[in-house]
Amino acid sequence: MRASLPAPPRPFDPVDPAARIKALFEHSIAVKARCAEELAEPIAQAGFAIAESLLNSGKVLSCGNGGSAGDAQHFSSEMLNRFERERPGLPAFALTTDASTVTSIANDYQFADIFAKQIRALGHPGDVLLAFTTSGNSHNVLNAIDAAHDRGMRVILVTGRDGGGAAKSLESGDIELRVPSDSTARIQEAHLTIIHCLCDLIDNHLLGPDA
Repeated sequence: MRASLPAPPRPFDPVDPAARIKALFEHSIAVKARCAEELAEPIAQAGFAIAESLLNSGKVLSCGNGGSAGDAQHFSSEMLNRFERERPGLPAFALTTDASTVTSIANDYQFADIFAKQIRALGHPGDVLLAFTTSGNSHNVLNAIDAAHDRGMRVILVTGRDGGGAAKSLESGDIELRVPSDSTARIQEAHLTIIHCLCDLIDNHLLGPDA
């Protein structure tokens, strides 16, 4: 049975702010419960796709804007360093972190190209693009998806709302992980849980089940 989402919290009550905080937690929990029901299988598929790429000498390029840039960097840090188990670092790179490259592309061309130009330079067939966008309509993410397809890369798209134009641009073999919410905050909270699920799945694929 599908978990229902409670109504968003009512306007802030200065007399009882704790009630609003409790409602925010309840709303976040309900969104994650829906994700557990609806996204478990596609998250499992995404984790396998990334592990398969890594086992075949591929890498993961990640991107996003704002909080989604933080998500892209969070994922790459868990891969390059470690998650919850000791293992060698894994090749995953966030396309958001090189300020000189990002600003030079934005200055010489356009902001919409900041990820696509990096993908065209660094991406290879068999690599994976892990793209985060809460709306699905970020122009630089749309261009990144097109560039990834041109380079023979598989795309894992992590979205919310209705998936936007990014969802419409996916091809056969790509995977969308769409959080069932219209709230940017709730979507981003679920995206973090998805990242940790992917990290856990990748480690289990590469290292075997943990004790």
